[in-house]
Amino acid sequence: MNPFPRRLVLLGVAPFAALAALALTGCGGTNGLGAGEAAPSVSMQPHPEAVWPAWASTSSRAPGAQAGTHQPPPEPLKGLPKVGSGGLASMDVHAILRADPRTRPLADRGMIDRPGRAGLRPPMFVDLTGDKKPEMLVAADTESGRNILAVYTERGGKVYPILFTSGRSLAVETIGPDLLVRTPCSDGGEQAVRFHWDGARMSTVSDVKDYKKPRTEPKTDARTEPKTEPKTEPKTEPSPSPSRSAAPGGP
Repeated sequence: MNPFPRRLVLLGVAPFAALAALALTGCGGTNGLGAGEAAPSVSMQPHPEAVWPAWASTSSRAPGAQAGTHQPPPEPLKGLPKVGSGGLASMDVHAILRADPRTRPLADRGMIDRPGRAGLRPPMFVDLTGDKKPEMLVAADTESGRNILAVYTERGGKVYPILFTSGRSLAVETIGPDLLVRTPCSDGGEQAVRFHWDGARMSTVSDVKDYKKPRTEPKTDARTEPKTEPKTEPKTEPSPSPSRSAAPGGP
């Protein structure tokens, strides 16, 4: 019996995910969707599976592409009252941030309603776990220009932190139940990290950087350029010197 698995395992690392996306969009393969065939849901995300488990711990991972199973499950925040029937929307956002050690330094900041100021953005509520109970998304803008994003969920009346990330000029978007965080890069490109609920936290399923092509000046053909003759100054003839006439009374 062949000891190797017969099924091709899809590794959830950024370079392979980018190549797979390019292959799907660049050309139509024989295994693509047929006419009238429904596309799969965007929430169906592959999870990393090691081809050689004994070597899995020695392989490098793409930035942010860490499997949720390698981390302990998040613990509920302490010191908070039990979440009532109103869900996280009825909770004090400052109290939640104060109970989270990672966001505690930001807990006493004031609320802001527009970009360009330091403080806490209004909390947003989106169902990311599929349990029909919206999660709380909190973002803080700091004086240094960095942005902090924290996401919390509720289970059994307790609040659990399920995502913490930061960067500059964060653009947070949702793709179905998934969360997409985009940040500009110093070279003019953009990094996009996609998070998906894995049953315990929002874990990274893709981390893709889009490199912008450098701008090049159009080449000019010397044969098509109009030729210009060098400018020449008009020549002037020297004026004749006045003739010397004999003075009156000369010899």
